[in-house]
Parts: sequence; structure tokens; C-alpha cells
Amino acid sequence: MVLGISDTPDSSSSSSARNTSPIARGLGFRNTSPSRPKTVKTKPRGLDEEMTATFTKAHLPDVVHMEDNIWAMLPEDLLNEILARVPPFMIFRLRSVCRRWNSILQDNGFLKFHSQVPSHGPCLLTFWKNLNVPQCSVFSLPLKQWYKIPSVFLPPWAFWLVGASGGLVCFSGLDGLTFRTLICNPLTQRWRMLPSMHYNQQRQLIMVVDRKKRCFKVIAASDIYGDKSLPTEVYDSKLDSWSLHETMPAVNLCSSKMAFCDSRLYMETISPLGLMMYQLDAGYWEHIPAKFPRSLLDGYLVAGTQKRLFLVGRIGLYSTLQCMRIWELDHAKVIWIEISRMPPRYFRALLRLSAERFECFGQDNLICFTSWNQGKGLLFDVDKKTWSWIAGCALQSYNSQVV
Repeated sequence: MVLGISDTPDSSSSSSARNTSPIARGLGFRNTSPSRPKTVKTKPRGLDEEMTATFTKAHLPDVVHMEDNIWAMLPEDLLNEILARVPPFMIFRLRSVCRRWNSILQDNGFLKFHSQVPSHGPCLLTFWKNLNVPQCSVFSLPLKQWYKIPSVFLPPWAFWLVGASGGLVCFSGLDGLTFRTLICNPLTQRWRMLPSMHYNQQRQLIMVVDRKKRCFKVIAASDIYGDKSLPTEVYDSKLDSWSLHETMPAVNLCSSKMAFCDSRLYMETISPLGLMMYQLDAGYWEHIPAKFPRSLLDGYLVAGTQKRLFLVGRIGLYSTLQCMRIWELDHAKVIWIEISRMPPRYFRALLRLSAERFECFGQDNLICFTSWNQGKGLLFDVDKKTWSWIAGCALQSYNSQVV
């Protein structure tokens, strides 16, 4: 399964005055002179109307020159406070500033302190293989920028991105004929293979991270092909072992996509129609008779914050009448309530043909859409009701997660 990402170059411009401080060198900042906004008329593929986009260079204030010898004598605790507030995907750049910073940024005490600092915001993590070489990139939604993450430390069999949360990333794959699962920390460039399951076959997996308890769990549901009844297994990082739980009742699944929210795992089913819900704390399955909207062509479950569960899918049998809609599950009435629709111009740009496939995933009330053929990414903020394109996105597959 291949995922392609278009590299986004670092924005920089020539200047007669350069900032020579270690932080400026590490993050690649340069002074830029103000320039006039430049208006460019473009007509993206898939849009019928012409759109005008205005691109303006960022107007940065005059750079304050800082003496290197002052920064070199900065107290250790103050330097840690500053570096801990740098987004994790920038840590790799800062390690090349000097030996002192490289030592600090790889220290276990600093990494633990860094994990306790509030996150700078949500990110889109993508993983794919180019000529069997793993490639990993992260898109910062607050900074609107792509960053590469070194991933050559991963074993060659790590192929499927299971999930990512709390700074941890879960992969699975086939090591020869053996199904393997691993957890890695891209910041420390370390990974750990989980012990084999009791029924060690290719399974549908999902990772859940408890940041307060500083632990994680991996849930293995049914067989990935849906043709075998296997007991549900749960891996607990504190126990470092898999435990057996109730087998999911015999159902016909709509897809292998799952969503986890409020300690519950949800899966779509055709027969019986509705959802299968697995309660992680209680360890049992339950059927929820939530009927899907009429004329739903393809649906994806997306977990929101707290108890919010969303259903995303296309409606309409004919290409000219198709549209993308978003519903939220009313847990009390057990019905889907429509909350938003994708504007037609975004829908036509994302999916030019009615038969085109798309992928949908999300977290924390952010829903991301990607098109297999168009290589575009679209983000919807459920709380703000806003739609925005992901800059420099050339996604062609599903190995992506919002983290």
C-alpha cells in the first residue's frame, strides 16, 4: 500500500542581515523584507468556476541580533523550558545545532518533560514506502507546514500504520508468514515489538493511549478478511501481555474501518444493520440498531471528542446528485443526525468521478478527506464548521492519521 507525499520546501529568502542565534539556526529562520501581495488566478481541476487566490509573504519584524556567547551560557533549566515548547517534529533539526543541544534533546529526563508540555496542536501523520524505504511526514495544522520524520530505524516488515497518539505510533505487518505488531517513538527513534497474540493472525487493530496513566492498549478485533471468528484480544502495556475477551457475534461488516471513543470501539455492520460496539472496560460486544441514512454509498466512522461519533459518506445514486454529508450519532435516540454537508465546489474538486474512492479519518472533531486519484487532502473542523485544503498534499492512500 503506497502513499505519496509532495515535499514542501522550507520557505526562505536572501537577506543581508542574518540571525546567528542557535535557535534561529536550528529552526531555519531568516529575515525577509516585506513585499506586496501577489494575486494569482487559478482554475483547479474539478472546479467549474474560476477562483482567485491571494498569496502574501509573511511580514516578519526586524530580527533582533543575539550574541552567541550569551546563549551559550544560558542556564540548563531555562534552556530546557525553551526547548520543551518546540514542536516534537522540529526536535530533529535542533539536534544538529551543537553537541550540547544534541545531548539535551536525547536525554530521557528532557523527553519526559517535553511530553508533559501542552501540545502545539493537531497534526496529520502520513506513512508510505518508496522503493521499500519507509517514508514518514507530518503536517502541522497550526503551522500549515509539512515536516519529514526519520523512519529508517523501523524494521522492513512494518507496513501498515495502525494508529498514533500521545507521541507513540503503532505499526503492523507480516514478518515472513508471522503477523507482527510494534510500537515506536519517532522522537527517540526506538521501537518495541509486542508479544504474539494468542491467535496470531492478521487482525484489525486499533491503538488507544491513556495519557493520564501513561499507558496504552491495542485492541485486536476480528480477522482482517472477516471470515473467521476469533476472540477479541487486548494488549495492555502495563502488563506487557494480551488478554482474551468475548468473540464478536457473527455479523456482516460494512468495512474494516473502526472508531474508538469514550472507551468504546465501533464497527459498521450490514447484517444486522447498525453498529457493533465493544466496551473496553467491560470486555463484551453489543449491537446498536442505528440505521444508516438512505442512499448511503460508502460510510466511514470517525471518533470525535468525548462521546461524539460521526458518520461520513456520500449520498445519491447519480453522479450529478451526489454529495458528501456528515452525521452524528444521537446515543439516546439511536439515530444519525445530519450536522453538515460538504460544499459542492469542494466535493467536485475532491472527487471528479462518481466512482472515485476516498478515505476519511479524524480525531478531536477534525475530519480529513483524501482522494485516491486526485491526490488532494481536505480538512473539516466540526466545531468551527470550516473547510480547508491541506497545503502541499498529494495523498493517494489510507496510511494516514490525525494525531
